[in-house]
Amino acid sequence: MAIRGTEAKPRIKTPIPGPEAKKIVRRDDKALVTTTKTAPVAIQRAKGVVAEDVDGNVFLDFAAGIGVMNVGHSHPTVVKAVQDQAAKLTHFAGTDYYYDQQVSLAERVTKMVPIGGRNKKMFYANSGAEAIEAAIKLSKKATGRHRFLAFQGAFHGRTMGAVSLTASKPIQKQGFFPTMPGVTHVPFANPFRNVWGIDGYEEPQELTNRAIDFIEQTFTWNLPSDEVAALFWEPVQGEGGYIVPPKMFPKALRDLCDEHGILLVADEVQTGFGRTGKMFGTEHYGIKPDVMTIAKAMGSGVPIGATVIRDGLDFETKGSHSNTYGGNLLACASSLATIDVLEDENLVENSRKMGEHMGKHLDEMKEAHASIGDHRGLGLMRAIEFVKKDGSPDAKLRDKVETEAWKRGLLLLGCGKSGIRFIPPLVVKAAQVDGAMDVLRESLAAAKA
Repeated sequence: MAIRGTEAKPRIKTPIPGPEAKKIVRRDDKALVTTTKTAPVAIQRAKGVVAEDVDGNVFLDFAAGIGVMNVGHSHPTVVKAVQDQAAKLTHFAGTDYYYDQQVSLAERVTKMVPIGGRNKKMFYANSGAEAIEAAIKLSKKATGRHRFLAFQGAFHGRTMGAVSLTASKPIQKQGFFPTMPGVTHVPFANPFRNVWGIDGYEEPQELTNRAIDFIEQTFTWNLPSDEVAALFWEPVQGEGGYIVPPKMFPKALRDLCDEHGILLVADEVQTGFGRTGKMFGTEHYGIKPDVMTIAKAMGSGVPIGATVIRDGLDFETKGSHSNTYGGNLLACASSLATIDVLEDENLVENSRKMGEHMGKHLDEMKEAHASIGDHRGLGLMRAIEFVKKDGSPDAKLRDKVETEAWKRGLLLLGCGKSGIRFIPPLVVKAAQVDGAMDVLRESLAAAKA
Protein backbone atom coordinates (compact mmCIF):
# COMPACT_ATOMS: atom_id res chain seq x y z
CA MET A 1 0.00 0.00 0.00
CA ALA A 2 1.43 3.39 -1.00
CA ILE A 3 1.91 5.97 1.73
CA ARG A 4 -0.03 9.24 1.44
CA GLY A 5 1.92 11.29 3.97
CA THR A 6 -1.19 12.16 5.98
CA GLU A 7 -1.59 8.89 7.92
CA ALA A 8 -2.40 9.59 11.56
CA LYS A 9 -1.03 6.34 13.00
CA PRO A 10 1.94 4.06 12.33
CA ARG A 11 1.50 0.61 10.73
CA ILE A 12 4.00 -1.93 12.01
CA LYS A 13 4.08 -5.29 10.19
CA THR A 14 7.33 -6.79 11.51
CA PRO A 15 9.42 -6.38 14.63
CA ILE A 16 11.84 -3.47 14.21
CA PRO A 17 14.28 -4.06 12.63
CA GLY A 18 12.64 -6.38 10.10
CA PRO A 19 14.59 -8.93 8.05
CA GLU A 20 15.50 -6.54 5.22
CA ALA A 21 16.47 -3.77 7.64
CA LYS A 22 18.74 -6.18 9.51
CA LYS A 23 20.66 -6.85 6.31
CA ILE A 24 21.27 -3.13 5.76
CA VAL A 25 22.32 -2.61 9.38
CA ARG A 26 24.89 -5.43 9.10
CA ARG A 27 26.28 -4.02 5.84
CA ASP A 28 26.37 -0.53 7.33
CA ASP A 29 28.38 -1.74 10.33
CA LYS A 30 31.02 -3.15 8.00
CA ALA A 31 31.16 -0.36 5.42
CA LEU A 32 30.71 2.90 7.34
CA VAL A 33 32.73 4.63 10.03
CA THR A 34 31.02 4.77 13.43
CA THR A 35 29.02 7.97 13.88
CA THR A 36 25.76 8.58 15.73
CA LYS A 37 23.21 5.97 14.60
CA THR A 38 20.40 5.75 17.18
CA ALA A 39 17.87 3.22 15.83
CA PRO A 40 17.92 0.22 13.44
CA VAL A 41 15.36 1.84 11.14
CA ALA A 42 16.08 1.59 7.38
CA ILE A 43 13.79 3.89 5.39
CA GLN A 44 13.15 3.43 1.67
CA ARG A 45 10.57 6.16 0.96
CA ALA A 46 8.75 8.99 2.71
CA LYS A 47 6.05 11.55 2.05
CA GLY A 48 4.87 14.40 4.19
CA VAL A 49 5.20 13.27 7.83
CA VAL A 50 5.20 9.55 7.03
CA ALA A 51 8.11 7.21 6.27
CA GLU A 52 8.16 3.56 5.14
CA ASP A 53 11.02 1.19 5.84
CA VAL A 54 12.39 -1.60 3.64
CA ASP A 55 10.11 -4.14 5.33
CA GLY A 56 6.93 -2.16 4.71
CA ASN A 57 6.60 -0.72 8.21
CA VAL A 58 5.09 2.78 8.25
CA PHE A 59 6.34 5.37 10.74
CA LEU A 60 5.35 8.83 11.88
CA ASP A 61 8.51 10.88 11.46
CA PHE A 62 8.87 13.31 14.37
CA ALA A 63 12.61 13.66 13.75
CA ALA A 64 12.35 15.16 10.22
CA GLY A 65 15.92 14.34 9.27
CA ILE A 66 17.10 16.22 12.39
CA GLY A 67 14.93 19.21 11.61
CA VAL A 68 15.69 19.26 7.88
CA MET A 69 12.39 18.31 6.25
CA ASN A 70 10.32 21.30 7.34
CA VAL A 71 8.10 21.22 4.22
CA GLY A 72 7.70 17.45 4.53
CA HIS A 73 9.27 14.57 2.66
CA SER A 74 9.08 14.56 -1.15
CA HIS A 75 7.07 17.74 -1.46
CA PRO A 76 6.04 17.89 -5.14
CA THR A 77 7.11 21.53 -5.56
CA VAL A 78 10.60 20.79 -4.29
CA VAL A 79 10.87 17.52 -6.23
CA LYS A 80 9.94 19.25 -9.49
CA ALA A 81 12.36 22.11 -8.90
CA VAL A 82 15.26 19.69 -8.35
CA GLN A 83 14.30 17.51 -11.31
CA ASP A 84 13.99 20.50 -13.64
CA GLN A 85 17.34 21.91 -12.54
CA ALA A 86 19.09 18.54 -12.82
CA ALA A 87 17.94 18.27 -16.43
CA LYS A 88 19.60 21.61 -17.22
CA LEU A 89 22.74 21.92 -15.10
CA THR A 90 23.80 20.35 -11.80
CA HIS A 91 27.02 22.17 -10.96
CA PHE A 92 29.13 25.00 -12.33
CA ALA A 93 31.35 26.26 -9.48
CA GLY A 94 29.51 29.33 -8.29
CA THR A 95 32.59 30.34 -6.34
CA ASP A 96 34.40 31.04 -9.64
CA TYR A 97 31.61 31.76 -12.13
CA TYR A 98 28.13 33.23 -12.13
CA TYR A 99 24.57 31.97 -12.44
CA ASP A 100 21.17 33.43 -11.64
CA GLN A 101 19.93 30.87 -9.11
CA GLN A 102 22.73 31.64 -6.68
CA VAL A 103 22.05 35.37 -6.78
CA SER A 104 18.26 34.99 -6.68
CA LEU A 105 18.38 32.83 -3.56
CA ALA A 106 20.83 35.16 -1.81
CA GLU A 107 18.65 38.18 -2.61
CA ARG A 108 15.60 36.42 -1.25
CA VAL A 109 17.18 35.08 1.92
CA THR A 110 18.95 38.32 2.87
CA LYS A 111 15.59 40.11 2.73
CA MET A 112 14.08 37.53 5.08
CA VAL A 113 16.84 37.20 7.66
CA PRO A 114 16.45 39.55 10.67
CA ILE A 115 19.98 40.89 11.03
CA GLY A 116 21.17 44.48 11.27
CA GLY A 117 22.22 46.65 8.36
CA ARG A 118 20.76 47.54 4.98
CA ASN A 119 23.14 45.79 2.59
CA LYS A 120 23.20 42.25 3.91
CA LYS A 121 25.32 39.66 2.13
CA MET A 122 25.50 35.87 2.13
CA PHE A 123 28.23 33.24 1.91
CA TYR A 124 27.12 29.79 0.73
CA ALA A 125 28.10 26.65 2.61
CA ASN A 126 27.13 22.98 2.47
CA SER A 127 26.15 22.45 6.10
CA GLY A 128 25.60 24.18 9.41
CA ALA A 129 29.11 23.40 10.59
CA GLU A 130 30.60 24.91 7.45
CA ALA A 131 28.45 28.01 7.91
CA ILE A 132 29.82 28.31 11.46
CA GLU A 133 33.39 27.98 10.16
CA ALA A 134 32.74 30.87 7.78
CA ALA A 135 31.29 32.93 10.63
CA ILE A 136 34.44 32.31 12.68
CA LYS A 137 36.68 33.51 9.85
CA LEU A 138 34.44 36.47 8.98
CA SER A 139 34.42 37.57 12.63
CA LYS A 140 38.20 37.44 12.89
CA LYS A 141 38.68 39.26 9.61
CA ALA A 142 36.17 42.01 10.38
CA THR A 143 37.23 42.76 13.96
CA GLY A 144 40.92 41.95 14.00
CA ARG A 145 40.20 39.97 17.16
CA HIS A 146 40.77 36.24 17.64
CA ARG A 147 38.88 35.01 20.69
CA PHE A 148 35.29 33.85 21.10
CA LEU A 149 32.51 33.35 23.61
CA ALA A 150 30.09 30.45 23.47
CA PHE A 151 27.73 28.78 25.92
CA GLN A 152 27.76 25.64 27.98
CA GLY A 153 25.28 23.30 26.33
CA ALA A 154 25.87 24.84 22.88
CA PHE A 155 26.09 22.81 19.70
CA HIS A 156 27.59 24.48 16.64
CA GLY A 157 28.93 21.49 14.71
CA ARG A 158 31.75 18.95 14.69
CA THR A 159 34.41 20.38 12.37
CA MET A 160 37.44 21.64 14.26
CA GLY A 161 36.45 25.29 14.55
CA ALA A 162 32.78 24.53 15.15
CA VAL A 163 33.47 21.80 17.71
CA SER A 164 35.62 24.26 19.64
CA LEU A 165 32.46 26.32 20.16
CA THR A 166 30.37 23.21 20.91
CA ALA A 167 29.88 22.18 24.53
CA SER A 168 26.85 19.91 24.74
CA LYS A 169 28.58 16.53 25.30
CA PRO A 170 32.19 15.62 26.22
CA ILE A 171 32.25 12.84 23.59
CA GLN A 172 32.17 15.49 20.85
CA LYS A 173 35.68 16.64 21.84
CA GLN A 174 37.12 13.50 23.40
CA GLY A 175 40.31 12.48 21.59
CA PHE A 176 40.53 15.59 19.42
CA PHE A 177 42.60 17.93 21.59
CA PRO A 178 43.85 20.50 20.76
CA THR A 179 40.88 22.14 19.14
CA MET A 180 40.82 25.77 18.00
CA PRO A 181 42.24 27.92 20.81
CA GLY A 182 40.60 31.05 22.14
CA VAL A 183 37.07 29.87 23.01
CA THR A 184 35.64 30.58 26.46
CA HIS A 185 32.37 28.90 27.50
CA VAL A 186 29.97 30.59 29.90
CA PRO A 187 26.68 29.37 31.47
CA PHE A 188 23.52 29.67 29.38
CA ALA A 189 20.40 31.20 30.92
CA ASN A 190 18.70 27.84 31.42
CA PRO A 191 15.35 28.20 33.21
CA PHE A 192 15.00 24.47 33.88
CA ARG A 193 18.27 23.26 35.34
CA ASN A 194 19.99 26.19 36.94
CA VAL A 195 23.76 25.89 36.65
CA TRP A 196 24.31 27.94 39.81
CA GLY A 197 22.73 25.29 42.02
CA ILE A 198 19.51 27.12 42.76
CA ASP A 199 16.62 24.75 43.38
CA GLY A 200 13.63 25.04 41.07
CA TYR A 201 13.02 27.79 38.54
CA GLU A 202 14.65 31.19 38.96
CA GLU A 203 12.82 34.38 37.98
CA PRO A 204 13.63 35.21 34.33
CA GLN A 205 15.12 38.63 35.07
CA GLU A 206 17.24 37.28 37.91
CA LEU A 207 18.46 34.43 35.73
CA THR A 208 19.30 36.84 32.92
CA ASN A 209 21.16 39.18 35.26
CA ARG A 210 23.11 36.29 36.74
CA ALA A 211 24.17 35.02 33.30
CA ILE A 212 25.22 38.48 32.07
CA ASP A 213 27.06 39.20 35.33
CA PHE A 214 29.02 35.97 34.87
CA ILE A 215 30.21 37.11 31.44
CA GLU A 216 31.17 40.53 32.83
CA GLN A 217 33.14 38.83 35.61
CA THR A 218 34.85 36.69 32.97
CA PHE A 219 35.94 39.91 31.26
CA THR A 220 37.22 41.20 34.59
CA TRP A 221 39.25 38.16 35.59
CA ASN A 222 40.50 36.13 32.63
CA LEU A 223 39.17 37.22 29.21
CA PRO A 224 40.07 40.63 27.77
CA SER A 225 36.85 41.80 26.15
CA ASP A 226 38.74 43.78 23.53
CA GLU A 227 40.15 40.50 22.19
CA VAL A 228 36.74 38.85 21.72
CA ALA A 229 35.63 38.81 18.09
CA ALA A 230 32.18 37.24 18.48
CA LEU A 231 29.70 35.62 20.82
CA PHE A 232 27.91 32.60 19.34
CA TRP A 233 24.34 32.00 20.49
CA GLU A 234 21.43 29.68 19.64
CA PRO A 235 17.93 31.24 19.97
CA VAL A 236 16.92 27.83 21.36
CA GLN A 237 19.75 25.53 22.38
CA GLY A 238 19.42 22.42 20.21
CA GLU A 239 21.55 19.40 21.06
CA GLY A 240 22.02 20.91 24.51
CA GLY A 241 18.40 20.12 25.37
CA TYR A 242 16.04 22.45 23.48
CA ILE A 243 16.56 25.10 26.11
CA VAL A 244 14.48 28.27 25.63
CA PRO A 245 16.09 31.23 27.43
CA PRO A 246 14.15 34.04 29.14
CA LYS A 247 12.90 36.55 26.56
CA MET A 248 15.04 39.36 27.98
CA PHE A 249 18.27 37.32 27.79
CA PRO A 250 18.99 37.83 24.05
CA LYS A 251 18.39 41.60 24.42
CA ALA A 252 20.90 41.61 27.29
CA LEU A 253 23.39 39.75 25.06
CA ARG A 254 22.87 42.30 22.29
CA ASP A 255 23.53 45.16 24.72
CA LEU A 256 26.60 43.41 26.13
CA CYS A 257 28.07 42.86 22.66
CA ASP A 258 27.41 46.47 21.66
CA GLU A 259 29.11 47.73 24.80
CA HIS A 260 32.27 45.72 24.16
CA GLY A 261 32.41 45.84 20.35
CA ILE A 262 31.71 42.11 20.04
CA LEU A 263 29.80 40.63 17.10
CA LEU A 264 26.65 38.68 18.00
CA VAL A 265 26.34 35.51 15.89
CA ALA A 266 22.93 33.79 15.90
CA ASP A 267 23.19 30.10 15.05
CA GLU A 268 19.82 29.47 13.39
CA VAL A 269 20.85 26.19 11.78
CA GLN A 270 18.14 24.31 13.66
CA THR A 271 15.74 27.15 14.56
CA GLY A 272 15.43 28.66 11.09
CA PHE A 273 12.78 28.36 8.36
CA GLY A 274 9.68 28.18 10.53
CA ARG A 275 10.71 25.59 13.09
CA THR A 276 9.89 27.75 16.13
CA GLY A 277 6.62 29.22 14.84
CA LYS A 278 8.40 32.21 13.32
CA MET A 279 10.54 32.17 10.19
CA PHE A 280 13.65 32.58 12.36
CA GLY A 281 14.00 31.95 16.08
CA THR A 282 15.61 35.33 16.68
CA GLU A 283 12.28 36.99 15.88
CA HIS A 284 10.86 35.81 19.20
CA TYR A 285 13.20 38.18 21.03
CA GLY A 286 13.06 41.38 18.98
CA ILE A 287 16.80 41.70 18.40
CA LYS A 288 19.05 41.73 15.34
CA PRO A 289 22.36 39.87 15.37
CA ASP A 290 25.33 40.88 13.24
CA VAL A 291 25.77 37.43 11.69
CA MET A 292 23.39 34.52 11.22
CA THR A 293 24.17 30.94 10.24
CA ILE A 294 21.47 28.87 8.53
CA ALA A 295 21.27 25.35 7.04
CA LYS A 296 19.19 22.19 7.76
CA ALA A 297 15.66 23.04 6.50
CA MET A 298 17.02 25.52 3.96
CA GLY A 299 17.25 22.90 1.20
CA SER A 300 14.75 20.18 2.18
CA GLY A 301 17.44 17.50 2.21
CA VAL A 302 19.72 18.84 -0.53
CA PRO A 303 22.81 19.96 1.43
CA ILE A 304 23.04 23.75 1.71
CA GLY A 305 23.88 26.29 4.37
CA ALA A 306 24.82 29.94 4.54
CA THR A 307 26.37 32.67 6.64
CA VAL A 308 24.50 35.97 6.40
CA ILE A 309 26.29 39.16 7.45
CA ARG A 310 25.41 42.80 8.00
CA ASP A 311 27.18 45.77 6.39
CA GLY A 312 30.93 45.99 6.81
CA LEU A 313 31.70 42.34 7.58
CA ASP A 314 32.61 41.13 4.09
CA PHE A 315 35.96 39.41 3.51
CA GLU A 316 36.55 41.98 0.74
CA THR A 317 39.79 40.29 -0.36
CA LYS A 318 39.30 37.56 -2.97
CA GLY A 319 40.55 34.16 -1.86
CA SER A 320 40.20 34.71 1.89
CA HIS A 321 37.54 32.02 1.97
CA SER A 322 35.75 29.83 -0.53
CA ASN A 323 34.59 26.28 -1.27
CA THR A 324 33.63 24.06 -4.20
CA TYR A 325 29.96 23.23 -3.72
CA GLY A 326 28.66 26.36 -2.01
CA GLY A 327 25.56 27.62 -3.81
CA ASN A 328 25.33 24.46 -5.88
CA LEU A 329 22.59 24.69 -8.52
CA LEU A 330 20.53 21.76 -7.24
CA ALA A 331 20.71 23.10 -3.69
CA CYS A 332 19.69 26.60 -4.77
CA ALA A 333 16.75 25.25 -6.76
CA SER A 334 15.63 23.14 -3.80
CA SER A 335 16.00 26.06 -1.40
CA LEU A 336 14.03 28.50 -3.58
CA ALA A 337 11.23 25.93 -3.87
CA THR A 338 11.34 25.27 -0.13
CA ILE A 339 10.83 28.95 0.65
CA ASP A 340 7.94 29.04 -1.85
CA VAL A 341 6.24 26.17 -0.02
CA LEU A 342 6.82 27.68 3.43
CA GLU A 343 5.18 30.91 2.31
CA ASP A 344 2.46 29.60 -0.01
CA GLU A 345 1.21 26.95 2.42
CA ASN A 346 1.51 29.18 5.50
CA LEU A 347 3.66 26.58 7.23
CA VAL A 348 5.23 28.97 9.74
CA GLU A 349 1.78 29.65 11.16
CA ASN A 350 1.00 25.93 11.10
CA SER A 351 4.17 25.38 13.11
CA ARG A 352 2.89 27.78 15.73
CA LYS A 353 -0.60 26.21 15.85
CA MET A 354 0.51 22.59 15.83
CA GLY A 355 3.22 23.43 18.36
CA GLU A 356 0.60 24.74 20.74
CA HIS A 357 -1.56 21.67 20.10
CA MET A 358 1.35 19.33 20.82
CA GLY A 359 2.31 21.41 23.83
CA LYS A 360 -1.07 20.70 25.46
CA HIS A 361 -0.47 16.97 25.12
CA LEU A 362 3.03 17.26 26.57
CA ASP A 363 1.84 19.44 29.46
CA GLU A 364 -0.81 16.85 30.29
CA MET A 365 1.83 14.10 30.30
CA LYS A 366 4.08 16.19 32.51
CA GLU A 367 1.26 16.62 35.02
CA ALA A 368 0.49 12.89 34.94
CA HIS A 369 4.06 11.60 35.25
CA ALA A 370 6.55 12.71 37.90
CA SER A 371 9.28 11.23 35.69
CA ILE A 372 8.75 14.08 33.18
CA GLY A 373 10.49 16.99 34.82
CA ASP A 374 9.93 19.60 32.14
CA HIS A 375 8.23 20.42 28.86
CA ARG A 376 9.60 23.35 26.85
CA GLY A 377 9.90 24.67 23.35
CA LEU A 378 8.64 27.07 20.69
CA GLY A 379 6.48 26.16 17.69
CA LEU A 380 7.31 22.65 16.50
CA MET A 381 10.64 22.61 18.33
CA ARG A 382 9.67 20.95 21.61
CA ALA A 383 11.15 18.63 24.19
CA ILE A 384 10.36 16.83 27.42
CA GLU A 385 12.99 15.93 29.97
CA PHE A 386 13.02 12.79 32.10
CA VAL A 387 14.13 12.96 35.71
CA LYS A 388 14.63 10.66 38.66
CA LYS A 389 12.83 11.09 41.98
CA ASP A 390 15.54 13.50 43.17
CA GLY A 391 15.13 15.65 40.05
CA SER A 392 18.41 14.60 38.43
CA PRO A 393 18.49 13.61 34.74
CA ASP A 394 17.24 10.12 33.91
CA ALA A 395 18.98 9.27 30.64
CA LYS A 396 18.17 5.56 30.97
CA LEU A 397 14.41 6.18 31.02
CA ARG A 398 14.76 8.61 28.11
CA ASP A 399 16.59 5.98 26.07
CA LYS A 400 13.98 3.32 26.91
CA VAL A 401 11.13 5.61 25.85
CA GLU A 402 12.88 6.45 22.59
CA THR A 403 13.40 2.75 21.88
CA GLU A 404 9.83 1.81 22.72
CA ALA A 405 8.65 4.62 20.43
CA TRP A 406 10.50 3.48 17.30
CA LYS A 407 9.42 -0.09 17.96
CA ARG A 408 5.85 1.22 17.75
CA GLY A 409 6.44 3.36 14.69
CA LEU A 410 7.24 6.81 16.10
CA LEU A 411 10.64 8.26 15.20
CA LEU A 412 12.12 10.56 17.86
CA LEU A 413 15.55 11.85 18.81
CA GLY A 414 17.13 12.57 22.17
CA CYS A 415 18.70 15.85 23.18
CA GLY A 416 20.56 17.19 26.20
CA LYS A 417 21.22 14.93 29.15
CA SER A 418 17.81 13.29 29.34
CA GLY A 419 15.47 14.96 26.85
CA ILE A 420 13.46 13.78 23.87
CA ARG A 421 12.73 16.29 21.11
CA PHE A 422 9.66 16.52 18.88
CA ILE A 423 10.39 18.08 15.50
CA PRO A 424 7.93 16.83 12.87
CA PRO A 425 7.71 18.43 9.41
CA LEU A 426 5.76 21.67 9.55
CA VAL A 427 3.05 20.15 7.34
CA VAL A 428 1.96 17.95 10.26
CA LYS A 429 -1.80 17.72 10.93
CA ALA A 430 -3.53 17.74 14.30
CA ALA A 431 -4.57 14.09 13.84
CA GLN A 432 -0.92 13.13 13.31
CA VAL A 433 0.13 15.00 16.43
CA ASP A 434 -2.60 13.16 18.35
CA GLY A 435 -1.49 9.82 16.91
CA ALA A 436 2.13 10.45 17.82
CA MET A 437 1.22 11.48 21.36
CA ASP A 438 -0.81 8.29 21.77
CA VAL A 439 2.27 6.27 20.78
CA LEU A 440 4.40 8.31 23.17
CA ARG A 441 2.04 7.51 26.06
CA GLU A 442 2.19 3.81 25.22
CA SER A 443 5.99 3.98 24.97
CA LEU A 444 6.34 5.69 28.33
CA ALA A 445 4.12 3.07 29.96
CA ALA A 446 6.14 0.26 28.40
CA ALA A 447 9.45 1.84 29.42
CA LYS A 448 8.36 2.13 33.03
CA ALA A 449 6.82 -1.35 33.18
